[in-house]
Amino acid sequence: MTLQELRYLVALAEHAHFGRAAAACHVSQPSLSAALKKVEDELGMPLFERSRRRVFPTARGERVVEQARRVLEEMARLEELARLPDDPLSGVFRLGAIPTIGPYLMPHLVPSLHETYPRLQLHLIEQQTAVLIEQLHQGKLDAALLSPPLDESGLDRADLYREDFHLAAPREHPLARRERIDLAAIVGEPLLLLDEGHCLRDQVLEVCSTRDTPARELLRGSSLETLRSMVAAGVGCTLLPSLALHPIGGASPVEIRPFDEPVPHRLVSLYWRRSFARVNSVHELVGWIVRHLPSGVAAVEARD
Repeated sequence: MTLQELRYLVALAEHAHFGRAAAACHVSQPSLSAALKKVEDELGMPLFERSRRRVFPTARGERVVEQARRVLEEMARLEELARLPDDPLSGVFRLGAIPTIGPYLMPHLVPSLHETYPRLQLHLIEQQTAVLIEQLHQGKLDAALLSPPLDESGLDRADLYREDFHLAAPREHPLARRERIDLAAIVGEPLLLLDEGHCLRDQVLEVCSTRDTPARELLRGSSLETLRSMVAAGVGCTLLPSLALHPIGGASPVEIRPFDEPVPHRLVSLYWRRSFARVNSVHELVGWIVRHLPSGVAAVEARD
């Protein structure tokens, strides 16, 4: 059984289709099918069930595919150790970010990051938390910018910064007349929230709820910019993290108000697989980000 055959197994499990798996591996479909049959013959058991619409691993096949992923990752680790450059941030680095972080943090960082590390090829992937975590585990990402708490099984984390929440209100809204906002004033207030799957939605719901009074949802949006536009149109209020206070691409007539103590906030952290070969690259990136944070957020002390 060769490493290439293991790559075929993993690709077929991920794409659930012979043609798409073959295309992903840059081989013909007959070549991939023949390699799969060879592996199944060697192991003496079927690894995949075939139907007209899709292909999926058998119960034993799932365990074989998972082991194949581990073997390929360890091989990548060996190769990485053999070619570690003097510059820890060089070559391709696949960085994920949730939509409420990426568009607001990365424009502050990327230009000077490339000046400092000219050999770095940064690939940015923006998805919701659950998708990024899955891609981390599958080795499709090297690291991801996420906001805890989340399931950290098999992952390591470095906390980067604390980001305060602010109230965004229409100009004629009663809360816009206040200089600062008491949290009690928004408990029960109808709010504009992000769609399900955004961790910021869950964080805002927690901030704006008490044991006796749950948060009230007025409208859902797919992005912070959509919510900001709804606030500007006078629909209602929402909470924005510090780096998202200024709209992307132009002015937006909304009133921004800070909160009284204790100020609601979120933590932004970098996550990566514990088995990731380029952990030195991750540590280098963490240190660089913390040293170059934009104004409006506060770096946090490293965890023990």
